[in-house]
Amino acid sequence: MSTASPSRLALYLDLIRWNRPAGWLLLLWPTLSALWIAAGGFPGWHLLAVFTLGTILMRSAGCCVNDVADRDFDRHVQRTAQRPITSGAVSVREALGVGAALALVAFALVLTTNAPTVAWSLPALAVTILYPFTKRFFAMPQAVLGVAFGMGIPMAFTAVQGEMPWLALWLVLGNLLWVLAYDTEYAMVDRDDDLKIGMKTSAITLGRFDVAAILAFYLGFVLIWAVALAPLALGAIFYVAIAAVLAQVAWHWRLIHGRTREGCFRAFRENHWIGFTVFAGIVGSYALR
Repeated sequence: MSTASPSRLALYLDLIRWNRPAGWLLLLWPTLSALWIAAGGFPGWHLLAVFTLGTILMRSAGCCVNDVADRDFDRHVQRTAQRPITSGAVSVREALGVGAALALVAFALVLTTNAPTVAWSLPALAVTILYPFTKRFFAMPQAVLGVAFGMGIPMAFTAVQGEMPWLALWLVLGNLLWVLAYDTEYAMVDRDDDLKIGMKTSAITLGRFDVAAILAFYLGFVLIWAVALAPLALGAIFYVAIAAVLAQVAWHWRLIHGRTREGCFRAFRENHWIGFTVFAGIVGSYALR
């Protein structure tokens, strides 16, 4: 008995990882945290909708670009061999069309904000497109991903305040370290396959120092955000959240220290809880003022 082929919609949803929300949650929590900080509390329904939907759309568009760029590599990697483009179920043209449509809708949302935010959306798009190709020549492409995943932070500040203060840059730097931590965990899952096909990743570059570096990245992220936000006097709830993040980091060490595929992949997938914890601490602090 033959099985029915999946519909185009089902294939497109698979292409953008619709059933794996951890990816866009990793983008969403620091962006919303920046939005709350920039606004000194609830930023209003308009900006909340723009940045939530825009984050989901741009992450989905990024998946399309990433899979087109990596289609010849993905077939050699156990975890990615059955992705829609690699398997031939979705053509390159289709994938680029889906990605372009999603990016255009996201840009339309940005147009409802202000000129500085629109201006920031252009380099954000450029870095999103550039990132997949850096895996061919850059020893730490996860750092480029960190820049791409941090672009929502300056955009949040410009949308609220019309300018980007130094605080936003510190938050971007801290967020970049967090991305290095969780995406190195992700890269550890595929390290053996990536070595065979010549892909460059932070897990390969760091070698036996991978676990120590991940812990340093996590601690750097926590330290920078805690120190940068200290002048705002967010209060006890924020620091309780920071303590909860440190407890999660210790749990992540337990997951990754054996360097198993399962442990590293679970650590990556659970990272959105770290972002949510920081966000909850910030929201709770402003709510009690």
